[in-house]
Order: sequence, then C-alpha cells, then structure tokens
Amino acid sequence: MCGITGIKVFSAANQSHLHLVANSVEQMKERGPDNRATKMFSSSALGHARLSIIDTSNLANQPFTSSCGQYSIVFNGEIFNFKELKHELQKKGYHFKTSSDTEVLLNLFIEFKEKCLNKLNGFFAFCIIHHPTEELFLARDRYGIKPLYFYADEDMFCFASELKALNIYPYQKKIDGYALNIYFQLGYIPSPHCILEGVKKLNQGHYLWVKNNKIFIEKYYEIDRTLLSPIPSYNDAKNNIKSLLEDSVKKRLIADVPLGSFLSGGIDSSVIATIASKHTSNLNTFSIGYKDEPFFDETHYAELVAKKIKSNHTVYSLSNDDLF
Repeated sequence: MCGITGIKVFSAANQSHLHLVANSVEQMKERGPDNRATKMFSSSALGHARLSIIDTSNLANQPFTSSCGQYSIVFNGEIFNFKELKHELQKKGYHFKTSSDTEVLLNLFIEFKEKCLNKLNGFFAFCIIHHPTEELFLARDRYGIKPLYFYADEDMFCFASELKALNIYPYQKKIDGYALNIYFQLGYIPSPHCILEGVKKLNQGHYLWVKNNKIFIEKYYEIDRTLLSPIPSYNDAKNNIKSLLEDSVKKRLIADVPLGSFLSGGIDSSVIATIASKHTSNLNTFSIGYKDEPFFDETHYAELVAKKIKSNHTVYSLSNDDLF
C-alpha cells in the first residue's frame, strides 16, 4: 500500500504550488513508511510514499525515472505478471537496473503507451510524466481496487491516493450536496463522485491524459456481461472457481518481504488463508476479536483455521474501552 500524489500548474503564476507536493506526501506516511520522495519539473511535481514489497532496494524507490531519462512514474499497486512482461520487453531490447514491477510498468508504457493497460494483470493506480512535454498519464485498475482522487480547474490539475493528501493543494473545500445525498442513500459514494465539490475519483477501468492544459478521460476496460455459451455444468463451474481462486491467491504471494493474511473466521478469509498456506511457508495470519461482545467475536473459528493450516497466528482482542 503505497501513496502517490502530484500536481501540474497551467501558468507560471501558480508555480509555487509545486512545492506543496512534499506536504501531500507526508499526509500519506502511513501508506509508505519505507521511503518518501518527490521530483520537481518546470510546471509539474510528483511524490511517492513507499511500502516496499518487490525489490526492497533503494534503486526501486520512486519517483522512478526511465533509463532513457525522458519518463518518470509514481505507482501504487502490484503487477502480478511483471516477470512475463519483463521478458517480452527484454526481447525488444529493453534493459533493467532493478527487479521491480515499477520499472517494468514504466518501460511497458514507453513501448505501448495507453495500450499497455490491456497487458496488465494486477491492481494499480499510477501516473507517468513525459519530461520534454510534461504531459501526464494516469490510470486506475480494472475494478478500482487502488484509489485515485483528482481535481482540475483552469489553474491546475492535482491528484493523490487519499483525500487528505489531495486537500493540501489550493482549491476550495466545499461539501458536494449531490454526493452527500448519495451517501445517505447508499452508505458510500461511488466513483466518480466525491464528498468534496470539484473532486473526482478516476473511474475503475479508465485512464486520463493531461495534455496542453486539458483533461482527457477514456475507458479501457468493461466487464463482459454476456453469458457463457454453453452454460457450464455445476461440477465444471465448481472446478473452475477452485482453479481461479488458487491462481488468484498464488499471484498475490509474489513478494520480497514476509507475507500475511487477515483471518476473520468467516468463509472468505479462511479459504484465502488456507490456499496461501499451501504455497508459502511461515504464513502470518491476524484476527481482531471483541472480548466484551462475544456474539460478534469470531476469533475462536479463526484460531481453528490457523491451527489447521499451521500459520503464525496473532489475535488482537479489543474491549469497548478501546473503541471509544
């Protein structure tokens, strides 16, 4: 869970705003305790708070600049098929100085531009800047797993992984009445709306260009809602789900740091932890219990699963006093 942020100003009069990117990064220090850094350009600035997962070396810190020196990226997420993509790029003559998925993603964009998104298997929010033109390219994963907020007016464009980081930039903070009404109806605010007027969430499966002081947003992915033909049998569907679950969990176990899983005691987390334990040793699992509210406390079931899969299990028991 990293944090990204950035700003582009559309006139020299607002150039002082670029220095706010450092304050924006600091608002996301919990997202990225391993490194925080910024990169300044003539009319743009990028910032990154890093939680190291793949290639924990300083060489993979962000903002990360390409070997050609013309592109930089800030990236939050993980690309599961980065090794296959790296091999594809190496055959095209690309060379790599890190073992990170960040460098693969950046070079993939250099080679394919926005069409690179169709090659990605993972979850992400990222921004890439082309140094000579200072054009910005932003994208969000197919299902919107990683957050990405942005604001634009005639003076600037800014973005961040969190609203509190975006709020560092100078725009009027005013509650959006329409979004508030949606919240009271649904209990959440769906994309692209936000509780603040003028602030948007980049929709899942969309990308955004900032070119010539204008914003262009395009969809690159949509769920295929057509029914399978022929409709599979129950046993075929059951085996397919099992295969997809195994593959999905295995992809998320690629890391250069110890791995952990939340384990509530419910079916979903128990299935995920059980699959993970088959493909990694010394899996860490974590549960939260409520010792004053036994009706809501499922740690007993979580401990049974942890014992079965032999994970390194930790339980945090909260009392009512901890919640108030």
